[in-house]
Amino acid sequence: MTADTSPLRIGIDLGGTKIAAIAFDADDRVVFERRVSTPRDDYAGTIAAVAGLVAAAEAETGVRGTVGIGIPGSLSPVDLKVQNANSVWLIGKPFDEDLRAAIDRPLRLANDADCLALSEFCDGAAADARSVFAVILGTGCGAGVVIDGRLLAGPNATSGEWGHNPLPWPRPDETPGPGCWCGKAGCMETWVSGPGLAADHLRITGEDFSAEDIAERAVAGDDAAQSSLARHRDRVGRGLAMVINIVDPEIVVLAGGVSNLPGLAEGLPAATLPFIFARNPRVKIVRARHGDASGVRGAARLWP
Repeated sequence: MTADTSPLRIGIDLGGTKIAAIAFDADDRVVFERRVSTPRDDYAGTIAAVAGLVAAAEAETGVRGTVGIGIPGSLSPVDLKVQNANSVWLIGKPFDEDLRAAIDRPLRLANDADCLALSEFCDGAAADARSVFAVILGTGCGAGVVIDGRLLAGPNATSGEWGHNPLPWPRPDETPGPGCWCGKAGCMETWVSGPGLAADHLRITGEDFSAEDIAERAVAGDDAAQSSLARHRDRVGRGLAMVINIVDPEIVVLAGGVSNLPGLAEGLPAATLPFIFARNPRVKIVRARHGDASGVRGAARLWP
């Protein structure tokens, strides 16, 4: 049976710290799941790790499958090499070509946030929506857009890249903003990602805590940590308001570890309202139904 008619759909989510794999059978049941650590700064090791997960899925199920993969960044339409990836060891590499050779079959590749959007549209929190803006808040900050059941794809392969636009409506103490790995300053990613939240807390308090630590301290009643979460929520809200003014999606879906910060999803609608250019704005913001498994599920669904 050829790969493009296989009843087994394998999805891979290539993250900065872990690589997740999943496989669906012909009845849309999950028949394989596994995670491994990402070989950071090791391009050949990353190819080998992904190929190893595909081989493991097929060995366990006894079926050769289709392969879809979500990556940070995207493939440049000019030369089909990776661009805009915060996993910087992928940038400029022919990842699609090299991985196809390693697994000996066609594959379908999309931005990891696009995979999130597709998953949540198919059977997740956005299943009844015509338009979806799906956000990943984690070590980085990205998004995917689904309209009428199709991923939005443009000539530059940059749809949804809100993380590398400036924080909108900045306050005097927010300019020019922190430097970003992309070479600019004040990008959304430098403010609303997990490392961005931690860096903001450090600048204000002198306390060097992770985003997870800040969340725990906020729940325990720490005033400084609660203030840091409030500033973070306000910045995410402004960023989403800018998107809502341009795209006007029916629903915004949040995923990634930072999306689980206490009060974030619940407080964001109110945080966006002052900045939305509408008389009586309506905003629906929810967490992803499939949590951190949504991206890998969407990667498998890149094949019909």
